[in-house]
Amino acid sequence: MKIRSNMAYPWRKISVNSRARRIGHGICGSNRQPRSFALTFWLPIRRPMQPLTVVIPIYNEEACLDGLLTEVCQVVGCDPAQVEILVIDDGSSDRTPDMLQAWRKKCPALRVLTFAANAGQSAAMAAGFRSASFDHVVAMDGDGQSDPADIPALASRLDTFGVVCGYRATRRDTLSKRWGSRLANATRRAVTGDEIIDIGCSLKGFHRGPLQHIPYFEGAHRFLPVLLAMQGCSIAQVPVHHRPRSAGVSKYSNWGRLRRTWKDLLGVRWLQSRALNYRVSHDSLLDAALPDSEAAPQREVSAAD
Repeated sequence: MKIRSNMAYPWRKISVNSRARRIGHGICGSNRQPRSFALTFWLPIRRPMQPLTVVIPIYNEEACLDGLLTEVCQVVGCDPAQVEILVIDDGSSDRTPDMLQAWRKKCPALRVLTFAANAGQSAAMAAGFRSASFDHVVAMDGDGQSDPADIPALASRLDTFGVVCGYRATRRDTLSKRWGSRLANATRRAVTGDEIIDIGCSLKGFHRGPLQHIPYFEGAHRFLPVLLAMQGCSIAQVPVHHRPRSAGVSKYSNWGRLRRTWKDLLGVRWLQSRALNYRVSHDSLLDAALPDSEAAPQREVSAAD
């Protein structure tokens, strides 16, 4: 039996030897002997997640908000010592702000950043990353299409990788959106040379530290793994669930994405071509801290550190 390595938790193999009687053994004087067989099955080894910040940018999502926060709380809990559910309200003009205030009374782990005016998804995500309380960060959209049940799968891989990208194995969108996304991903990979399968999938895991050192701009949320790879972060990719939008209205169209993304793509390629590349092989300050006989060998420091 093949077990995927990208499950939410490590898996262990359990084997059980048993003796089972055939149906009818011991009935009507049957003298057939019992036969033995072995059962093999797999159980997840559940290790507690590291303290986690879940970043959710939202804008006018009153129709989806209750369902989304209910699911998130069921998956990660509401213990503020272990989890922070950080919702960034990007200047919503519907009932979203009032609903968030009501949710704060129900969930102690919920924290809300409210923008004075709509600033865009990249600004909302940047504010969330800069305000995150914990080192492990998982980001997701607030439209309900991403499944919060996938959060542990991403968070568990952050013990090993710098970035964990979800990709929608079965996408629940219109045909035009699916083909537009495929074209955009193929174009981006050709220009930047990255290998991200589905960079438009909102479910991603990060470490807070590197997120503080990347350049943010309008549209940066579409290129976060590429920008973090320039900082030396390793990247893993895991399949995640995707659901059709059950309520609310999408804030993006294929034409709108294309019009904005093309300029951003060229800008990211320019950043790649102009990235600093150096290594420090010696620092005299470290020599001064210890006698010559005790001086420890120094590791080389690169521009990505």
